[in-house]
Amino acid sequence: MDGMTVNDGKGLATGPGALAGLRVVDLTRVLGGPYCTMILSDHGAEVIKLEPPQGDEVRDWGPPFDGHGDASYFVGVNRNKKSVGLDLAKPEGREVLLRLLEGADVLVENFKPGSMEKWGLGYEAVLKARFPRLVHCRVSGFGGEGPLGGFPGYDAIVQAMVGLMSINGTEDSGPTRMGTPIVDIATGLYSAIAILLALHERERSGLGQYCDMTLHDCGMALLHPHAANFFLNGKRPRATGNPHPNLAPYAKFRTATGEIFLGVGNDPTWRKLCGFLGLEALAQDPRFATNGARVTNKPALMAILEERLAQEDGHAFCQRMLAAGLPAGPVLGVDEAMAAAHTAHRQMVTEKDGFRGLGTPIKLSRTPGGTRAAPPRFGEHTRSVLAAKGFSEEEIARLAEAGVLVEARRR
Repeated sequence: MDGMTVNDGKGLATGPGALAGLRVVDLTRVLGGPYCTMILSDHGAEVIKLEPPQGDEVRDWGPPFDGHGDASYFVGVNRNKKSVGLDLAKPEGREVLLRLLEGADVLVENFKPGSMEKWGLGYEAVLKARFPRLVHCRVSGFGGEGPLGGFPGYDAIVQAMVGLMSINGTEDSGPTRMGTPIVDIATGLYSAIAILLALHERERSGLGQYCDMTLHDCGMALLHPHAANFFLNGKRPRATGNPHPNLAPYAKFRTATGEIFLGVGNDPTWRKLCGFLGLEALAQDPRFATNGARVTNKPALMAILEERLAQEDGHAFCQRMLAAGLPAGPVLGVDEAMAAAHTAHRQMVTEKDGFRGLGTPIKLSRTPGGTRAAPPRFGEHTRSVLAAKGFSEEEIARLAEAGVLVEARRR
């Protein structure tokens, strides 16, 4: 069947997907936008990635690089897409874009606010009337208006500005950037949600709409529970390291063979843990009987648990705890996590045609998603995409000769 592949445990698509038939024109680069469109493409949307003449710059964000010279940063978020090299600085390039938008459902772009408008492609002035069913999603740092409107946004800078860095790290380290570009990734996730909401509403109204997505807003939305704590007690949240600010014990511990993380979410689990550890008296100690008391007396609690857990074999101990219904897990390196048996069982490592990456976490019973094609080389689909949209061979040749279509990156 067209579009179907044999899965064989590699996280491959086994059907058209829940978004089959959805056409997405993708003008995004770097991470937030491409992460969004990868989610859509994993589930069957046709995503046409229009790259500028120099290509998506993260193709150069390495090492490591793949056999085609593309960096891991690009490879990790661009599978299943078709790449077209297009120079939008040329009026003919903008005409090509408008032809590609005919019949498209979604446009995603992350140009600086005002760029599309300057090119005569603004949503309100042009696209809304010409393509009334189009969902236009713009990803930007801060939006187009307001005190920071139009300014460029980068993941780590937004982490700093919205307070995420201030609650990450320890008192000794000071504010610390999170180890993954969490704001970019969250913006991609929220943008995918926004697009799907707009498409759902379009079923009733028949109309598309504009999705104004910013790194600022999406980064700030990740501040739970620290913002909630601040709204309630008026105190500035501080970095707590690994321990949870509202729960105890919920922290990392050293064992005889490595580090583990232990989490207790309620008082019955705490009492069960005490029995499991042979520390029944601890559950009756008024300093630790309730979560509020344990949070208040966290230093004393941590000292007792650290001494007890230091005797254990971490991996074996975590398995026994999990089997007993208690939450715990070993602290693994990325290489160890990728090699774990449950990672394979959940098909969270996907492989196809030499490509290897993280699988989709969205598991649907009837219309599963997955990998359909390896990440595209620059301009790999330029001619086939335009031919499918009705461009003649002569038109394609003329556009290529004029430098409107770009089939080799301009450095």
